[in-house]
Amino acid sequence: MPGGESITVEIPAEADIHCSAERIFDLIVDFRGQDRWLTKSSAFRGTVDVSSNPVTLGATYREPGPLGVRHGTVTEFQRPTSIVFHQPMTLRFGVGTVDVVMRYALTPRETATHVARTVTLGIPPSLRPLKPALVGAFQMESGRTLRALKRYADWLA
Repeated sequence: MPGGESITVEIPAEADIHCSAERIFDLIVDFRGQDRWLTKSSAFRGTVDVSSNPVTLGATYREPGPLGVRHGTVTEFQRPTSIVFHQPMTLRFGVGTVDVVMRYALTPRETATHVARTVTLGIPPSLRPLKPALVGAFQMESGRTLRALKRYADWLA
């Protein structure tokens, strides 16, 4: 088993959305209403066991998926400009846990809101061989999520 420190990988995604920051923020924190704009995929099967809706600071939830289960907590909440989710993912078959932090930063501009979605992965040394698959899966899903949010929020505007 390889030794050393965890590998940290940042996966950025950005979009200009023609909708107010307040409305976009409200879409992000309405977990029970996610299915209006975010379809299920092979990686995302929905959010369950949501402790409060809309979510607020300290809210908890679970996201089961094919690779494992993310156990999430809202760790930062500044409406309407930023929200951070800490959601360590316990991988299937007891192979380990990937630390996952997802940040949304919303910056209002003249005609749109700039949305930066950054997923940070902390991959432990024992899971280094899985890094390409993990990063690829998170890149695909992060981009898909932001495109879906943009499509829906632009339609609302």
